[in-house]
Amino acid sequence: MGGKCPHRKVKKRRLSHKTARRGKFLLNADDAVYEKLVKLADQGKDSEGKTLPVDEDLPGMGQFYCLHCDRYFADESVKEDHYRSKRHKKRVKQLSGPAPHTQLDADIAGGMGMPDNGLKLMST
Repeated sequence: MGGKCPHRKVKKRRLSHKTARRGKFLLNADDAVYEKLVKLADQGKDSEGKTLPVDEDLPGMGQFYCLHCDRYFADESVKEDHYRSKRHKKRVKQLSGPAPHTQLDADIAGGMGMPDNGLKLMST
């Protein structure tokens, strides 16, 4: 009647899921990336055209960067594979559409934004 606990694998899976998702919270938000892309478009520059500073702590010395996904890569071939991936294509499509919601939009939707009291009437 003995045997291993059936919940043992569930706990292991839960912990591995947390470590996989931990990096997601370190990325820039959609609105921050969108602002960078708009600023580059206003200057008439492409997201590929600039040289990046060397940083020893980043993968590939910080030279292979995807602006849309806010990720660094080890070398050029990995970056090119990423450009062909489904995740990157979805992200580019998402950022090329309408502007993402900002904190001001969230505050207004939650009733914490600027009040709209209508037209000012003359006081008597």
